Amino acid sequence: MKKIMLVFGTRPEAIKMCPLVNELKSRPSFEVKVCVTGQHREMLDQVLNVFSVKPDYDLSIMKSNQTLYDITSNIMLRIKDVLEAEKPDIVLVHGDTSTTFATALSAFYSQIPVGHVEAGLRTYNIFSPFPEEFNRQAVGIISQFNFAPTETAKEHLMNEGKNPESIYVTGNTAIDALQTTVHSNYTHEQLEWVGDSKLILITAHRRENLGIAMENMFKAIRRVTEEFPDTKIIYPIHYNPKVREVAQRIFKDSDRIRLIDPLEVIDFHNFLNASYLILTDSGGIQEEAPSLGKPVLVMRDTTERPEGVVAGTLKLVGTEEERIYMEFKELLENPSLYKKMSHASNPYGDGTSSKQIADILEEKL
Repeated sequence: MKKIMLVFGTRPEAIKMCPLVNELKSRPSFEVKVCVTGQHREMLDQVLNVFSVKPDYDLSIMKSNQTLYDITSNIMLRIKDVLEAEKPDIVLVHGDTSTTFATALSAFYSQIPVGHVEAGLRTYNIFSPFPEEFNRQAVGIISQFNFAPTETAKEHLMNEGKNPESIYVTGNTAIDALQTTVHSNYTHEQLEWVGDSKLILITAHRRENLGIAMENMFKAIRRVTEEFPDTKIIYPIHYNPKVREVAQRIFKDSDRIRLIDPLEVIDFHNFLNASYLILTDSGGIQEEAPSLGKPVLVMRDTTERPEGVVAGTLKLVGTEEERIYMEFKELLENPSLYKKMSHASNPYGDGTSSKQIADILEEKL
């Protein structure tokens, strides 16, 4: 029996790793251990509850106003004892968070093989997104199993000199999660408030967008909302006080824009499903929304998910106010463009990624 340890710490990681945890636990050939870092706290716990995943270890690193220095150093100091006690045959990490980087480096120091779920995403701009682009490139150097979601991600890894035999195209486990969370009979009081209006769902919190870029984004959104009375905005707003200050200042006094606390994963995925379109600077939504037939305007200058842009489900609109305003407005005014984006194919898999990864680990370990 091989021992597999999965380590994650943020809400997006948990959404994508919990289906894999449960798939691995269903295989008698594996002993599965779960370690969470608590890089996100309340939001992480909500996801764990939805998927009935109980961590074996919780590093509980979360503290107010923590910096990247705090996160990285605290994880490395605390996970050392866990790795020494469990001595797993492989450590699985996900994506590009500080948890992912610090855990992979710690496993490398302990000479434990690393498996990277969602490997090969790249912008090749080390500062965009920050610090995620560095994190995933660094983990790519360390990892011995690379579970790439798409052929494009595989090509990135090949171009960086990774051994082709270490790369497996499996789709994205985010699509697996939707099978658990989206319900046809879902209701919510906020969706009742939307009524027959077009629901525009907003998410924005990315570190590099704090400041003028975020002000531009919110000003553009408010302008469009005022011009289209058949729209209503719901913005599940991040706990970051800097994000909240800008949003509350720019969106105040609008009776068709609602700022609500972050949603639990079942709620959020069902809000995605109920929306007309999404404006976001998030990464995961760029994979989830196309599966649900929802156009996405990505308020960033770069994306590590170009497959969605090529497929036509995503449009990169930057962070300039006028550009966001024009692109947002056009999607509301142009039914043929909306139809084209909402019916584009989803390049991120068919919901069997966790099974594929488990099959590979069973064979290779």
